Amino acid sequence: MIIDLPATTTRDINRRLVTARDEGGAVALGRVLTLIIDVGARDPEPAIEAANDASREHPCRVLVLTQDDAEHTATLDAQIRLGGDAGASEVIVLRPTPELAEHLDTLVMPLLLPDAPIVTWWPYEVPADPAQHPLGRMAQRRITDSTQCTNPTGALRRLSQVHVEGNTDLAWTRATLWRGLIAATLDQPPYEPVHHAVVTGQADHPSVDLVAAWLAQALRCPVTIDRVKDAPAITSVRLTRGGGDIVLERPDGKTAALLQPDQPEHRIALPIRQLRECLAEELRRLDPDEVYGEVLQKGLARVSS
Repeated sequence: MIIDLPATTTRDINRRLVTARDEGGAVALGRVLTLIIDVGARDPEPAIEAANDASREHPCRVLVLTQDDAEHTATLDAQIRLGGDAGASEVIVLRPTPELAEHLDTLVMPLLLPDAPIVTWWPYEVPADPAQHPLGRMAQRRITDSTQCTNPTGALRRLSQVHVEGNTDLAWTRATLWRGLIAATLDQPPYEPVHHAVVTGQADHPSVDLVAAWLAQALRCPVTIDRVKDAPAITSVRLTRGGGDIVLERPDGKTAALLQPDQPEHRIALPIRQLRECLAEELRRLDPDEVYGEVLQKGLARVSS
């Protein structure tokens, strides 16, 4: 069910939600958090679709803020999506005029679920300081996605300078499976130290930088990035040890080959992670990601490319 509310107020939106709940049985009970999505001037639909999918694991109220550049007096257009159009959540799309958009925190406050955690997500461009952004100050977790920025590598470096507990980036989440496989491989005999590591992948993909930074921070060895134009995200990680190299390769973005000395080749399904998977993973935890913070603030400085 989709309800359009042109030239409305947050009071009217709340009233319409109550009416829809009474009429159709849509309820806010069981919602575990409020997810605020700030898409700026970009298309909100991909983010809404990902949030709807993630909501099946994490029922939530989704507040989507998108720009309305029309030249008219200060008004708020809104749309409520319930039922099949909202997954296991209730989606409220807000289109404030530029004048109202100057006070986004005041705008969304009446629509927050009471006594529920708040997560703010910027699916596209990263704010200068997520924790000091009006929508970031009210949130327990702040999610950015440097892979979608105009300058992904630059965005990652800026995030490293303003990082505080509660911040995370989906470029880190996209590399979870790589980190898990590498850690599991190194946790097997002969437990030799790694002398050098090389991470190969898409030239400007921030997951490449974060995996390299994680290796540099965890292994305390030199790590080099081999940047390849138009590669499908991360394509390989090579770890050099005295007894021979460990290589994890994924040239096609789908299946990886794990090569180790004196062992047969292992084939592993390792597809590029979809947005909905990464968002759902981040919504599972509201505590600070201390490893990400350490990698971002200390590990990046150890990497050469």
